[in-house]
Amino acid sequence: MKLIYKVWFESGGARAFGEGPYRLLKGVELTGSLKESAAGLSMAYSQARRLIQCCERTLGFPLTLRKIGGATGGSSVVTDEAVKLMREYEFVRTVMEDVMGKAYKKHFGESIKIEFYTAPKRRRTKR
Repeated sequence: MKLIYKVWFESGGARAFGEGPYRLLKGVELTGSLKESAAGLSMAYSQARRLIQCCERTLGFPLTLRKIGGATGGSSVVTDEAVKLMREYEFVRTVMEDVMGKAYKKHFGESIKIEFYTAPKRRRTKR
């Protein structure tokens, strides 16, 4: 048996940040590109852009800074505020895993595999 959980932050009753935006921003840190990060998650760039913009509106600060393409192509960087938010999110996930594992063991008396919920990877279909 395994225990599966999700963590997200809300602000004013709206989902502000969770695993999707976190993974997108991690990809931007690695590649310097929201487009490449989205592709690595089998997500359309337009969907990724809307998700980041929605989070930015809810949070009230930018998560990425974009340089529009041209001869050298565009790029994105993760803002300092976003880096801080990502570290806080990672910390909360880690603490939640520890707390839930201890609670499960206390009540059920056995070790359990704790797993953070991640949505199944979608397959892209060619049109």
